[in-house]
Amino acid sequence: MSSKFNIRPINVPTPMATQDPFLFAVYHKDHYPAGDAKMQAPKRGNGSDFDPNAKYRMYHGDRIPGFPQHPHRGFETITCTIEGTVDHTDSLGCAGRYGDGDLQWMTAGKGIVHGEMFPLVKQTPDGNFTRFFQLWINLPSKSKMVEPNQLMHWSENVTRFSTPDSQAKAT
Repeated sequence: MSSKFNIRPINVPTPMATQDPFLFAVYHKDHYPAGDAKMQAPKRGNGSDFDPNAKYRMYHGDRIPGFPQHPHRGFETITCTIEGTVDHTDSLGCAGRYGDGDLQWMTAGKGIVHGEMFPLVKQTPDGNFTRFFQLWINLPSKSKMVEPNQLMHWSENVTRFSTPDSQAKAT
């Protein structure tokens, strides 16, 4: 039996490179199928999210795509939705639905457990589009144990900026 093996690079999307205080930056773009009466996607086999050509990712969700309850501590997340729906729940007792231009700023501080799921609210043939980006920002040492918090900035109150050539937008 040979102990040799081949390692070859594959083109898998990865988070964007960041510099302090940014820990992580990612852009999600998915075209989900129409949801059923429970706002769920068709069941896919485990591991199918590793196909870089797939139209959509379930992430850690089973039938509803997204990120079920998980802990954070010592940093903040800013989630900027461009299109689609996000259901948020957390250990502070906050729960709600946002999307389509809304922005959520969550301070994990001394610890929070939260989930972000992407319910498939549309049952139309064109399906459900989800586009958002998220930044993780490191808190300074003196702020790492602050009380956790989350703040919503609703779309109608978010300032927008467009370039004259329409090639870029900043929210």
